[in-house]
Amino acid sequence: MTQVLLATRNGKKLAELRRILGDQVTVLGLADVPEFPEEPETGATFEENAVAKAAQAAAATGEISLADDSGLAVDALNGMPGVLSARWAGKHGDDPANNALLLAQLGDVPEERRGAAFVCALALAVPGAEPVVRRGEWRGRIVREAFGGNGFGYDPLFVPAESDLAGDGRTSAQLDPAEKDVLSHRGLALAVMLPDLRLALGLG
Repeated sequence: MTQVLLATRNGKKLAELRRILGDQVTVLGLADVPEFPEEPETGATFEENAVAKAAQAAAATGEISLADDSGLAVDALNGMPGVLSARWAGKHGDDPANNALLLAQLGDVPEERRGAAFVCALALAVPGAEPVVRRGEWRGRIVREAFGGNGFGYDPLFVPAESDLAGDGRTSAQLDPAEKDVLSHRGLALAVMLPDLRLALGLG
């Protein structure tokens, strides 16, 4: 079976990629390969972090590797939290604290200035070749309280533009997984990356 390594320990990201790729490709995570030293994310951009993670995983394991760096860019915060999204409140991956801090920072920001975008840079590294990186952006706005139990991170605070167009105002965390896969920043980045990935995996 053709396989690709997604350089993450985030089970929800793995599940998302497995849903999108379907049965054609086996998606491995970092827990499925021998452990190797993981460098800290020090890049100033999503692209820099994604390329570094993918290249390191490919070099350490010999597997064709994908890595993403993603986060939330809020207009009123000049694009922040950006690459700091996962540790915005200080501790990596503390979603409730990150969400609470973001809501506090936007407390006085009026509705018309609460625009934001989820951003995903997705890098593909084939051992011995230069990494390829693709980007996806999902526009929307930040609401004043959390809604929904699906997804992770800032999903409960983010209303995609598509929800506003549909008139239902659902947050990303209120979308079912199949809807989110089509619309999301990660889904958009992967859609652009698919031709490169299929070529690397010999799928034509």
